[in-house]
Amino acid sequence: MNTVKVKICCISSLEEAQLATAHGAYALGLVGHMPSGPGVIDDALITDIARAVAPPIRTFLLTSETSAEAVIAHHRRVRTTTVQIVDALEERQYDLLRRELPGVELVQVIHVLDEASVREAVEVSQHVDAILLDSGNPNLAVKELGGTGRAHDW
Repeated sequence: MNTVKVKICCISSLEEAQLATAHGAYALGLVGHMPSGPGVIDDALITDIARAVAPPIRTFLLTSETSAEAVIAHHRRVRTTTVQIVDALEERQYDLLRRELPGVELVQVIHVLDEASVREAVEVSQHVDAILLDSGNPNLAVKELGGTGRAHDW
């Protein structure tokens, strides 16, 4: 029998983190600065929650940083177990992330817009631990990088 793993996103307090893990959450999504959308908390709170959560619970930093160096710096400030990159990583520098963040899982968000999104997901999947298909739109003047509540139109 397969085990279902559930990630609860937009955790906004230590109390919410404790409640989610008490009810079986496998992972907690901690949303860093975003150009739009709900659930953003500051890095100090992300750090506090990440420190308070014991393995095997995973903590996901949702970062809108797009350069490898900025992603690395963001992670080093908060120290989560996983980095979820919600926008395209410039120059596909996943090797640099792997080298500088050993043991940290990498999740790349792909915003499903058209057939090119599928090709991008296949390409990126070779470099990360997981991909997450989302309904945002990074091409808007104010990027939507998640939290839209819209269903995908496959």
